[in-house]
Amino acid sequence: PQSIKKKPVSNVSLLTEKVKIKLCTVLCKKRSCSRKNVCPGNHIGFFVQSGAANVVPPKICVNNKALGTVLNNADAGINIVVVNGDRHHETGFCRIQTDPDADVCVAEVEPLIEFLKNIEMGSVVLMAVFDEGSKKLNEEARTLISDLGSSVIHSLGYRDNWVFVGGKGTTGKSNFEKHMKSDDSKNKYENWPEMVEMEGCIPKYV
Repeated sequence: PQSIKKKPVSNVSLLTEKVKIKLCTVLCKKRSCSRKNVCPGNHIGFFVQSGAANVVPPKICVNNKALGTVLNNADAGINIVVVNGDRHHETGFCRIQTDPDADVCVAEVEPLIEFLKNIEMGSVVLMAVFDEGSKKLNEEARTLISDLGSSVIHSLGYRDNWVFVGGKGTTGKSNFEKHMKSDDSKNKYENWPEMVEMEGCIPKYV
């Protein structure tokens, strides 16, 4: 399947410039892919980190190599990396932006549905939200992600932070998933919750 072409994410947001500068100063220094986990030979090591507000993009690493962000193609919405054995490819799913003058990517849900349906059986799928990843998800898209092993996708809400690692053809629910609800009374970054991250080992083929 073809990647969805997107426009660069703008830092124009409800965050104040002071908060943006502090956030990136702190978090941009923590974005190394080098992890301590040593995985068995038939496994891949991963590190997945959601975005922080709409300032710091998400990070998806496989075997200590950054995928997506190294090519500057992480974008608003759900960012996805698919690994099949020793091969990988990347894509992104961008939310619909209601403000036509905003400089962010625009995409419908249909390309995401098509992409999910075409993932090879046995593939490992890694996902991370940046800014907002739920707005255009319909029931079909959520069900396809649930079939990859997600327990959270049906309750993923507006500006929630979420990271997930699952697989096509897996049975049961994945142990690799973290979710932080957006709550204006508790959010760490004004209108966005704290970022979430996780790391671990998963078989090359699920």
